[in-house]
Order: sequence, then structure tokens, then C-alpha cells
Amino acid sequence: MRFYMVMMLMLGVVMAMVMVNAARVVSGQTVCVGGAERPCYKMAYFQDVSSRVAFREARQACEMDGGALLSIESPTEQRDIENLLQELRSGAVGGAAGGAGGGGIADGDFWIGLTRADAVESPELSNTFTSCPQLYQWTDGSAASFRNWYFDEPSCGGEACVVMYHQPTANPGLGGAYLYQWNDDRCNMKHNFICKYQPESHLVKEQGDTPGGRDSAATSGGGMLLLYVVVPTIPLLLLILVASGTCCFQMLSRSNPRTKTAADRSNLWISKSPKADSMEV
Repeated sequence: MRFYMVMMLMLGVVMAMVMVNAARVVSGQTVCVGGAERPCYKMAYFQDVSSRVAFREARQACEMDGGALLSIESPTEQRDIENLLQELRSGAVGGAAGGAGGGGIADGDFWIGLTRADAVESPELSNTFTSCPQLYQWTDGSAASFRNWYFDEPSCGGEACVVMYHQPTANPGLGGAYLYQWNDDRCNMKHNFICKYQPESHLVKEQGDTPGGRDSAATSGGGMLLLYVVVPTIPLLLLILVASGTCCFQMLSRSNPRTKTAADRSNLWISKSPKADSMEV
């Protein structure tokens, strides 16, 4: 009985962790802009700062969800993303909460899929004749040369991954407000991120089959949500397995003495049997 009580308690803790982690993902809807030939996007914004992720984790999350970390290939696409972020701030996209007036999102930059190539991946680009800005490439393979750097960026050095500024409450700098321009940052910093889905993506096709069509925002953040809900619970699940094994071992250990006692009693019973016949020659 004690074993089952411990198991139920630990399972309750797991469910509580799942609910907490699920609540952290504030947005996660796939939003399509334009016709069937246009890509779709997913804004992954985390109200809880501790839940934000590094560049590599953001890239993996998008790829596991059937897309890629955002590439911005033209000024038009840049404006589309800015409009989506404005709608997200107002609470019109993704059901976000926690911003001004109880709706929308607060400060927090977004990873995009632009990173600086190094000498191992692209040795032809790493030479003294190539300037730092030319070393940046899109992780989805796009060859687009459009850039929207903030004033005096990129700073290069140890900063090799790129974010889109989203600091609406920050005081403006020399380049104006820290809003929607790009900045290179250390790849291990924790930020929100934006995924991009090409028209041929199976997720986009599923959304195109919905009655609302591609222009409607469809909720399909299950894969990304699963990643951030299940992964943090793995250590606790391992703990449950260890506890289960320990409980089973204790139960078996307790059962062994009883067996031995029963065997001893049988021996005693046998020893009390008549032994007269054993004396015959």
C-alpha cells in the first residue's frame, strides 16, 4: 500500500510540473499571411524569462516542428513580421497575456535564423578579405541578402547569432528605438524565437485545409509545446523509475525471511518425525 501511495504522489508532482510548463508557453499559433504561395510563422514567446532558450535550442525546436528558424528575405517580409509582433503585443495573436493593460507581451528579443559562419563550416568565407557582416548566413539555406541591422551592428567578436530587437519599454539609443532591428548576440543567451514554415510544409498544408483558409490563425503549437513540457519532466520520470525499483527490491527483501522461516518450520516438523526405522540394519 505504501508503494502505491508513493507512486500516486510522484505522478501528481509530474502532472503539476506539466501544467506549470504548459502555462509558460504564452503564444504558439501558426499564423499565415497572404496567399498560398506565402510562408507561415509561429511566434514562440515566453512570459517566464527562465523558460527562454538559446539559439541552438530555438533552431532545433523549429526544425522538430516542421519548420526552420526565421529567415527574413525582403523588406516586405520584415514588415509582415513587425505587424505580427505588434498584433502579438496587443494580444490579437496567440492569446498572449501579461503585457500592458493585461494583454499582449512584454520586452523580450526574438532569435532569427541568421548566424555567422566559422572557419570549420565555411572556410572559404573566413579570410582577411571578408568583412564580418558578410559572414552571416541563414540557417535554412536562404541566399537572401536583406539585412536590417541596428545602428553600429553587427559588433562581431564573440557574438555570432542574431536576434530581432523587441524592447518597446527601453529608452531609444543612437539608432532609435530597440524595436524590430537586428543585433548579434552570444549564442548561449536566452531569448524568444520565431519559426518559419514554407508553403510545402505539411503543417501549412494541414492549416490550408481548415475552413478558415490560410489567412486564419490556426492553433498548432502541439509539437513545440510537447518539447518544452515533456523534456523538463524526464529527470522526475527517471526518479520515479528508481523509486519503483527500490520499492520492489524492499518488498522482495521482506518476503525472503518469511520463506526462510517457513522452510525452517518445515525442517523442524520433519525432525520431529519418528526415527526408529533409521536404526534398523
